[in-house]
Amino acid sequence: MLSYSLLDTLKTTLQKSKVEKLASIAAEQTFSVRELIDITFHQDEQIAFRAAWILENIFSLHQDRFLPYASYFLVKFPAQNNLSARRHYSKILALMTKKNASAALKELLANYDTESLVNTVFSWLIDEKVPVAIKSHCLNILANLHTKHSWIKEELIQTMDFLVDKESIGFYAKVKQIRKQLK
Repeated sequence: MLSYSLLDTLKTTLQKSKVEKLASIAAEQTFSVRELIDITFHQDEQIAFRAAWILENIFSLHQDRFLPYASYFLVKFPAQNNLSARRHYSKILALMTKKNASAALKELLANYDTESLVNTVFSWLIDEKVPVAIKSHCLNILANLHTKHSWIKEELIQTMDFLVDKESIGFYAKVKQIRKQLK
């Protein structure tokens, strides 16, 4: 069971330095990454967001601790409905699917049925309620996975064409970058 002190900590406002410190504590196996993933679904949206923020930092700063739970993260990914937590989830998946991802992550994703992830990411991309920061990560994820799913490229281009006039100038810049990547 999750330590009471972590849940207490997640009930308070966190600064970036505290999040990084908690990620380091997790790296020392003081609390379970799997339990942290579960907390990203907490009914209190702020607790869920803070847990997702720590999870992203564990991925970025202590990937060796995240890796044993990467499959669990992928299974849970489509169920994430908290927009604040989705920002961190989408960033983690964008990093997991990058060309320069670790060999372990590349192997995991090569053997993982990513169809549900792709469907989820497309649905987030076209959802008007989803903030542009999440959509930006979604564009990266889909562009990164287009080599595994050949149909993504054409669908992504059509979706970007549809969305480009509806979203911000920052989204337009990201679309430009993704178009280059798809060529």
